[in-house]
Amino acid sequence: MSQQIAAQDDRTDRENKISINESLSEESKRQRDSIDNVGAFGMRTGESDLIFFQGILPEINGTIRGSEPIDEQIEMCLDRLELMLENRNASLSDIMKVEIQLADAGAAAAVDSAYESRFDDVAFPPRSVVGVCSLPGGADVQLDVIAAEE
Repeated sequence: MSQQIAAQDDRTDRENKISINESLSEESKRQRDSIDNVGAFGMRTGESDLIFFQGILPEINGTIRGSEPIDEQIEMCLDRLELMLENRNASLSDIMKVEIQLADAGAAAAVDSAYESRFDDVAFPPRSVVGVCSLPGGADVQLDVIAAEE
């Protein structure tokens, strides 16, 4: 069925004498001509004021500290996040959204406490908490963050 639709779209484009490539921006053309997206990972294109941080784990000197208590793990993640933000001349007040991934949903209260104390001086950014089966290195928490450069 999808082949029939694709064939019909090709006919329509030929009948209208429209080249899809002519209507694309240079950025879109480069994306289409580059490597294919694999799995759940996408490619970044274009310029934006948004900064994306993925997979922030409780890590010190390259070692994931999955055996530490959850409150210490979230503090380590938030410490790393602040350093990452500083490297981009941003701060906690520039955060637009946080996704907190927890291997143990029962740890939500400890995460809430650490989150509230860290964002004490700034407005709480929106967040979502997602339960996961496991995280790299046996960690109990991982952050994905979107911030905006102002």
